[in-house]
Amino acid sequence: MPRPPKWRCVSFMPQITYFKPAGVPLRLLKEVCLSVEEAEAIRLKDLEGLEQEECAQRMHISRPTFHRVLGSARKKVAESLIYGKAIRIDGGNFEMATSRFRCDDAGHQGDVPLKQ
Repeated sequence: MPRPPKWRCVSFMPQITYFKPAGVPLRLLKEVCLSVEEAEAIRLKDLEGLEQEECAQRMHISRPTFHRVLGSARKKVAESLIYGKAIRIDGGNFEMATSRFRCDDAGHQGDVPLKQ
C-alpha cells in the first residue's frame, strides 16, 4: 500500500488559473496541469527569491521534497512555453496557511487564512 501524500502548506491561491498562447483557439491546444503546490513552489523560489530550505519550511515539507515539486513545476512550465501548451492551475495536496489571532478585548483566539 503506497504511503498517503503529505499535505503541503500554501499561502497564496492564484486568482487566475488558466494561461494559453495568444491567438490559438482553446480547442486546438493541449494542456498541462500545474498543481497549486507546484505554483506555490515557483512563487516562493523564483518570484520571492527564497532559498530552498526556507521555501520547504514555509510549505511544511522536506527540502528534497520541495526540490522535486519545484523541478516538476519548472518542467511543466518549460513544456508549455516550448510546445505552446495551455497551463491550468488546479488540484494537488495542499492546505491554506493560517495565522493565529487573539482578541485583546474579549480574549477570543482562533486561526484565519492568510491574506491573498
